[in-house]
Amino acid sequence: MASATASARIDPGDKVERDLALSWSRRWSLRRRILAVNVITLVVVALAVLFLDSFRNHLGDERQRQVQREARLTAAALGSLPPPNWRDYFGRIGAASDSRFRLYDASGRRLLDSWQATGPTYRLRDPSEQPWTKVIARTLDRGFNAVVGESTPPDYREPRVDRLQAWPEAVEAARNRVAVTAVRNAPDLTPVISTAVPATGGSVVLATYNDRNFTRTVRAERRKLGLGLLVATVLSVLLSLFLARTIARPLRRLALAAHRVRQGRAREVKVPRLPSRRDEVGLLARSVSDMSQALRQRIDNIEAFAADVTHELKNPLASLRSAVDGLERIEDPALRSQLLEVVRQDVRRLDRLIGDIGEAARTDAELARARFEPVDLGALVGQLASAWEQQRVKGDVRLAFARPRAGSTVVPGEPGRLARAIDNLVDNAISFSPAGGLVEIAVARVGDKVRIRIDDEGPGVPAEAREAIFNRFHSVRPESDQFGRHSGLGLAIARAIVQGHDGEIDVADRDDAPSGARFTICLPAAGEAGA
Repeated sequence: MASATASARIDPGDKVERDLALSWSRRWSLRRRILAVNVITLVVVALAVLFLDSFRNHLGDERQRQVQREARLTAAALGSLPPPNWRDYFGRIGAASDSRFRLYDASGRRLLDSWQATGPTYRLRDPSEQPWTKVIARTLDRGFNAVVGESTPPDYREPRVDRLQAWPEAVEAARNRVAVTAVRNAPDLTPVISTAVPATGGSVVLATYNDRNFTRTVRAERRKLGLGLLVATVLSVLLSLFLARTIARPLRRLALAAHRVRQGRAREVKVPRLPSRRDEVGLLARSVSDMSQALRQRIDNIEAFAADVTHELKNPLASLRSAVDGLERIEDPALRSQLLEVVRQDVRRLDRLIGDIGEAARTDAELARARFEPVDLGALVGQLASAWEQQRVKGDVRLAFARPRAGSTVVPGEPGRLARAIDNLVDNAISFSPAGGLVEIAVARVGDKVRIRIDDEGPGVPAEAREAIFNRFHSVRPESDQFGRHSGLGLAIARAIVQGHDGEIDVADRDDAPSGARFTICLPAAGEAGA
């Protein structure tokens, strides 16, 4: 946890974003899947509407051209036939095309009507006499026209007085001597195509046709597309349910696990990690699992720390209470002086212990909030060595510092915390060094790491104790050490700081001297600039 925090401080947001980002490699995130399911349905609907609109327009244009072509042929045939044969010809052409042909003279009077010879060739249906299915079909027609923005044609009505002036298309054809076509709606919303064509002697031929086949064809095509849309909708619903299931179920499991963690009744709650999921839900599951484990570890550490603090405070307090109680009963000045010295030592020990306890408790929290910056460890250790030489109580122990090349040992970190970790190790080395001993400090760049080495000439650290010495309140101290000077937290604080900087700390025996311990800190170097 501390490592991730330190990395986030090195490059704010970058490393965490890279760690949390999904590497899809042709996989789709949940957002894209849900969007695709919805978009595909909308695209299918849009394509279906566009196709049906294009199909209907193309079919309508073709039918209008057909009626216009029949009207032109009829008008042309009048010029080659004697007038007595016109009525018979109108009847035959009207019956063959299921249309109605009328001829108006230049004054607008109707001369001929094919229905007078054949009877009606089409019948306009009354909607009130049709079944309910036709009502639904007409409602769908109106709805489709509204979707595509199609204007509603005017209603078709036969004029009370059938003259050329009752037909605007015929008036325009007579005036401009061109073919003019108009489309109107019958009562049942089937189109009535009306085409006026100029004929011989200033007359006009008017052909009308109720194209019920056009409506049947368009509605049949619409049914096919409707079935396709129904299948697409069902698939979309099934896919949406599948996505909802694959999202809701694991989220419910995560919510239940989070609820159990919040209750804190179980010491360890197993949060599902969903290793097979490579989407946001899987990422969330693994993040929540890691978070719960880190939280449990933090709680365990706090509980252990509290127990250790309680245990460590009892010893000096018991000694202090015993000395204070003895002061009331002892009259001998020499013994009272000894007891007062014990009291002073216990107070100093308590003061040092409480200070180090506060330092240890603040370390993780302060590292989590720290903004890391480039730190030249060579310069930092040089300043610490000078401070030890001038201000610290080190007896006759000597310090030797091998200063590295300037700028070669730069690491990202928090200077104050790094100084505290190194200072604790130097303090530990001095306390274990014999009289006249030498503590050597070296800082060097090794590959992509910066290594700090601290050697002393003390008894060294047994192999079985090399891990334990980094535990809090480890109390093995040299016999010559001043009572109360150390709390047993120095090495634990140093390790927490180093690990909070993504580093490593260990101890081993020296390989270049008969005795002594070698503490080594390795920290990530700050890029290649400092190399």
